[in-house]
This record gives sequence, C-alpha cells and structure tokens, in this order.
Amino acid sequence: MEQKTFQLNDIVEMKKPHPCGVNRWKVIRLGMDIRIKCEGCGHSVMIPRKDFTKKMKKVLESSQD
Repeated sequence: MEQKTFQLNDIVEMKKPHPCGVNRWKVIRLGMDIRIKCEGCGHSVMIPRKDFTKKMKKVLESSQD
C-alpha cells in the first residue's frame, strides 16, 4: 500500500464531505492526532493519525508549492 504524505498547511480531500457540503480541509496541526479545518464553514476536527490516513483521499494543494 502506498504511503500517503501530507504536511502542515496542506489542503486535503477526504473520502466523505463535511455536512456543510465542502470537501476541502486544511491541516492545521500534526502529531499523534491530526487537526483539520473545513475550508467552507471553518469547523475544526481532531482525529487520530491512523484514522486520518485511512479517510484522506488525496492532497489537493501542497504547502511546498
């Protein structure tokens, strides 16, 4: 299985959209838990890294660009 790579301030797409209808999330904290913030309504969620890597589809915008 391919290792998913992501960094702080990346914009990622999750498998399921947020209830507000937007599927763009910004990574705002890294560690054992990942905090992501919805780009639509601004709601932030903290989830364990293991769950985040399962639920993340792809990186839409990298902070490196």
